[in-house]
Amino acid sequence: MSAPIRVVILGGGFAGLYTALHLQRRWPRGLGLELTLVNRENHLLFTPMLHEVAASDLDVTHIVNPIRKLLRAGRFFNGEARRVDLAARTVEVRHLDGGHDHVLPYDYLVLALGSVTNFFGLPGLAQRAFTMKSLGDAIALRNHTIQRLEEADFECAAANRHGLLTFLVAGGGFAGVETIAALHDFVHEALRFYPHLRPSDVRMVLVHPGETILPELDPRLGRYAERVLGGRGVDIRTGVRVTAATTEGVALSDGTEVPARTVVWTAGTAANPTLAGLPCQTARGRLAVNERLELPEWPGVWALGDCAAVPDLQKGGYHPPTAQHAIRQARVAADNIIAAAQGRPGRAFRFPGLGQLAAIGRRSGVAQILGFRFSGFPAWFLWRTIYLAKLPRFERKVRVALDWTLDLVFSKDLVEFQTSRGATVSDPPRTVAALDRPATAAR
Repeated sequence: MSAPIRVVILGGGFAGLYTALHLQRRWPRGLGLELTLVNRENHLLFTPMLHEVAASDLDVTHIVNPIRKLLRAGRFFNGEARRVDLAARTVEVRHLDGGHDHVLPYDYLVLALGSVTNFFGLPGLAQRAFTMKSLGDAIALRNHTIQRLEEADFECAAANRHGLLTFLVAGGGFAGVETIAALHDFVHEALRFYPHLRPSDVRMVLVHPGETILPELDPRLGRYAERVLGGRGVDIRTGVRVTAATTEGVALSDGTEVPARTVVWTAGTAANPTLAGLPCQTARGRLAVNERLELPEWPGVWALGDCAAVPDLQKGGYHPPTAQHAIRQARVAADNIIAAAQGRPGRAFRFPGLGQLAAIGRRSGVAQILGFRFSGFPAWFLWRTIYLAKLPRFERKVRVALDWTLDLVFSKDLVEFQTSRGATVSDPPRTVAALDRPATAAR
């Protein structure tokens, strides 16, 4: 009996995990498979709903799915990739506690490590800005927002309320617009529980370098979103960039400074640094692949998702790094791995895109699907319907649907999720008799 084919997948996001799921479903019988998925988190994060966790619309665990409940025909390594040796066909991985490393040999390799936040070296941002890439980011932003409300409500903070309750989001793409809209609704709904705070104390600022927010959509939808958010009091500044962040505020490229104590950065990403230095071509900072998603210089190695520059054979240029593209790239990559194992040629990736949607708060949204434009309540309803259908596992769909239903009746939760351990005492407690004993009596 021949040895099983070793397939190693680095990354458990949409691209990596869905590649593994397609392989376990489509792998030919009689052909051995040793499938290993490596990821830092032991769950798949449904990123389109991340802003709803930050704004207390959804429970923190309802938009994540445990990888072990999805991956049934392979093994999962909860750790990080340290080094990829394409010549030796090995990957060095490490447990998250940093204790020791493992070397995983492979016959076929899938690089789907995604992207990381890029601050472009701007002063102070890495130390002071929140990001929206992980579940921890959403929880941290939610905790920080509640802390600012708690601090601002007390009498001693009366003179500093303007700065404490000024929230600035940098980046007018989907992540930035949905985050500022969700924060606006969360903070303003919470004000009734803080007797010393007024709506006039709160300031929301969205900074975008382009002419119109949501540049991925038709400009008319971007202008509609600007009108809706502006009508709610959101200060939208287009044609402006963030240049620095300090303890007192945020400096902008037009020379002004916004006294914001809360800064959320959604204005830039870069390919995972683990892939830096690999001996292969890059495009726009991502791994350049051919139409079959394979690295041209290294047969048997595929790259997809946010870390790959995938050529668009129909429109030219490259496909956008979206979830809908990553999921479909995963299907093609899985089929091409099976084809390579059977000695057949692979197929090219072609996907025109179905459209994109954004929620802009208060049961309103914008959407562009199959060339049709939607705005207002219909777009918001489409947003929820489509993403609920895309959310993996029936259990999670039910939990999210229940959260949304209860949100119609109850107010948003203001609980701050503390992750620090409770207070402890290392010395054994002294008895009352010992406490009453004079100090001179102790020997």
